[in-house]
Amino acid sequence: MSVVKESHALTILLVANDLENIDFLRTTLASLYTLNVVTHGDRALRICGAIDPPSLVLLDVMVEGVDGYEICRTLKSDPCTKNIPVIFVTSKGNIYDELLGFQVGAVDFIHMPINAAVMLARVQAHMKLSKTLCKLASAHHFMRETFGRYLSDEVVTALVDTPDGLRLGGDKRELTIVISDLRGFTSISERLSAEIVVDMLNIYLDEMTSVIQKHLGTINEFIGDAILVVFGAPVGRQDDAMRAVCCAVEMQLMMEKVNSRYQEKGYPQVKMGIGINTGSAIVGNIGSAKRSKYAVVGMVVNLASRIESYTIGGQILISERTRICCKLPLRIDDEIKVMPKGVHTDVTLYEIGGVYGEQPLMLAEKISEPLVELITPIDVQISLLEGKFSRDTFPGTILRLNHLEFELALEQDCATLSSLKILLPGCSAGCYVKVVRTVSVEPIIVQASITYMSEVVKSMLHKWLLNP
Repeated sequence: MSVVKESHALTILLVANDLENIDFLRTTLASLYTLNVVTHGDRALRICGAIDPPSLVLLDVMVEGVDGYEICRTLKSDPCTKNIPVIFVTSKGNIYDELLGFQVGAVDFIHMPINAAVMLARVQAHMKLSKTLCKLASAHHFMRETFGRYLSDEVVTALVDTPDGLRLGGDKRELTIVISDLRGFTSISERLSAEIVVDMLNIYLDEMTSVIQKHLGTINEFIGDAILVVFGAPVGRQDDAMRAVCCAVEMQLMMEKVNSRYQEKGYPQVKMGIGINTGSAIVGNIGSAKRSKYAVVGMVVNLASRIESYTIGGQILISERTRICCKLPLRIDDEIKVMPKGVHTDVTLYEIGGVYGEQPLMLAEKISEPLVELITPIDVQISLLEGKFSRDTFPGTILRLNHLEFELALEQDCATLSSLKILLPGCSAGCYVKVVRTVSVEPIIVQASITYMSEVVKSMLHKWLLNP
């Protein structure tokens, strides 16, 4: 008979008392494998639980101490040893004995005496099968670990563990979309090294990911400093909208820890805005046979993005549909009407300050700071922002201010919640604001909340407040 010689790195543990069987197995296998023989069950369990366990166990039913069935049962109940294949090799030929052997987890049950060639073939077959299963388990673990760094556990399970998980296609369902974004991070990233920018992002995303996973959200994408989170896919739940709002509140609360970590490293402080919307969307694997992604497509995503763009730092805005779907009472700090691009009717947005219930989640109450009137108003240049880009530069004047807001006289009308970039005199660094209220139509005077300012602008603002 022709045999394939195995590596001596593959070790077989033989647990037996029958000297005739031991001699037969040693003669049959020792030239192809490293064979370790023990007669006591407790000794066998210690060897299997060691750092370098055997590749396979040949086990007699009758051994000293613990019997063979109990040894096998113990090995299969321990996560560290459950994958070691066990073959019963015994002179006991009762059908009940064989059935019990398989019930406790053996992969084979060999009756002695047996032909040496058949014995060797069966051992080699189980060795190859064990190696194949180990490779598959390792590949499965690698895929879960790799995908798990980018997707939620539920999406990884849908992709890896489901037979048709990678099939292209999707279905329509009710979802709640959460989109977060850091205010002024693009400007920050232009002034800092790539290493610092990446470290800041990693700190922020690390803390946000822990909160999102706690509330069972699916992180669909990291887009720079923005996060797109889905509640309702791949697994939908009745409280998706409620969990999304709770998640958003806790994300805002977590920003204190993010900024604390930034402060320890000497990084600038940041604020985050969050927009939430609920509605129908297509969700599934989208792309081609060569490259695809688990994605969400629909107006619900677009509107969530628009809602987020209206936020200032520290703010959460939700759509009316999301508010209706929330079962717990919400602390609503403000209500505004907007006309987002691509929408032909007014949309009501609600600013969320917290969630009531058995374990309330509350943001700090807003503190109103009076505006200080400037004796000499400050002339500035203003750009209307469209997304991350500026257009339509025009003159303006700062009339009053405090640490968080400006009152501006404008030469061009700007709708409520418009984002503006303000260039201050003698300063190349811009300051970013969002129009929150129209004070006067003629002349055009608005109140704008500061969404981001550099340390240079912060210093200038402090001087103006001391000497208005």
